[in-house]
Amino acid sequence: MEIRPATAADWANIRDVHLRAFPTAAEANLVERLIADGDAAVSIVADSCGAIVGHVLMSRMNVQADGRALAALGLAPVAVIPDRQRQKIGSVLVEAAVREAISAGAEILFVLGEPDFYGRFGFSAETAAPFASPYAGRHFQALALAGLTPIRSGAAGYAPAFADLG
Repeated sequence: MEIRPATAADWANIRDVHLRAFPTAAEANLVERLIADGDAAVSIVADSCGAIVGHVLMSRMNVQADGRALAALGLAPVAVIPDRQRQKIGSVLVEAAVREAISAGAEILFVLGEPDFYGRFGFSAETAAPFASPYAGRHFQALALAGLTPIRSGAAGYAPAFADLG
């Protein structure tokens, strides 16, 4: 299995991964919109012998904390085709995304997801709690990077494409 940056030649296969991994086309449509809007920052695929079996996307966010802008990314969506799930591919993709975010100079990552899964990578609702967001709650989590000091208050805004997810 090769974990690598996505290319334009992968887009149809990436859409297929999201269509197979989720019950609706919402996530596949989200990926396409983030790319079309120019909000996609990092796109990574899991390639197994030339077949795309997993994908993770990170998009730019508008985040303010204690009166200053933070370099922030939103991790979503993550998808693995059903017959390859529970083989750690999703975990490998999340780890690759975190490394890429660090390399890109991100100070903080946000995710909306299962706390038990994302907690393994250091994401927590406590880190996200100071940030006002329409997604606030136990599934809204953050991972502070690059020696980010504790935040007293802030706001976290996802790319406009997320507003259409409902």
